[in-house]
Amino acid sequence: MKAIVYSEHGGPEVLKYTDAPEPEIDASEVLVRVRACALNHLDLFLRNGIPGIKIPLPHIPGSDIAGEVAKVGAKVRNVKVGERVMLQPGISCGQCEQCLAGDDNKCRHYTLFGQMVDGGCAEFVKAPAVNVVPIPEKMSFEEAAAFPLVSITAWHMVVTRAQLKPAETVLVLAAGSGVGSAAIQIAKVAGARVIGTAGTKEKVLKGKELGADSMILHSENSISEEVKKMTNRRGVDVVVEHVGQATWDESIRSLAFGGRLVTCGATTGYDAKIDLRYLFTRQFSLLGSFMGSKADLFSALELYRRGLLNPVIDTVLPLEKCAEAHQRLEHREQFGKIVLRVA
Repeated sequence: MKAIVYSEHGGPEVLKYTDAPEPEIDASEVLVRVRACALNHLDLFLRNGIPGIKIPLPHIPGSDIAGEVAKVGAKVRNVKVGERVMLQPGISCGQCEQCLAGDDNKCRHYTLFGQMVDGGCAEFVKAPAVNVVPIPEKMSFEEAAAFPLVSITAWHMVVTRAQLKPAETVLVLAAGSGVGSAAIQIAKVAGARVIGTAGTKEKVLKGKELGADSMILHSENSISEEVKKMTNRRGVDVVVEHVGQATWDESIRSLAFGGRLVTCGATTGYDAKIDLRYLFTRQFSLLGSFMGSKADLFSALELYRRGLLNPVIDTVLPLEKCAEAHQRLEHREQFGKIVLRVA
């Protein structure tokens, strides 16, 4: 099969469009003919190399995958050959206490497609049958690839961890990112007032079109000062933070007394600091969030079926232009998801 493969860490130039062996499945697995695969910042981090995480090389990237079932193992009963499916990005053991409690994203053996196992930037990918989810009839393969990872991440942050309530105010960092664009929509469904941030005037307009009540152009304005103006100096109840070091201080300063900051990433750096006196006197809550459970994906899909949560796609490129797609994501030129189409 054709695939995107890298045999060493480095820049986009290490990504090669080449031949690779077609995966072989066992009795509990499914072989998927990939039709689309969307990019995430995780792809960039893994390609560059993450200290302490040794991924198997050569490696096929790609966590967000949609396609058609090509083969099923002898024990598979939940899907049939030819069915249109997306893959839940997170892979867990299915047997530990956390998995059996429905918190599979807390499994000690948790990984993702494109992380410790080969991903979807290929003509075929194998997957545990429990990760296979039918695509709603009206959803395209490109939309299905753009949906899973950011939707379950945003749902887990906004609903499960931050427990956003109607009439609260939420600040969503980086409205043009996949997580940001999903979080804005989910927060609106929850009945919250949404303030978003973006780095260009074009993205500010797109954030408002997506449903944000207000947008902050962070390249020209202080986020926290603008938040204070918009909230009569009260601050926000919840901050959805995934940018990291570059915005951390502004995010903390934007919180109201008793506010909650939920974070799932550190795309600009991880060395964030906080004055503990400020933390306890203002009674803040700092919440970590990582991916989401399989159940979170089904909840997000129900919003899609009701027309309340839609994947935001920036660009669709052919698989062989994966390096170009990585460059666009690295330069933060996109609004929404970049999707690779597999012919």
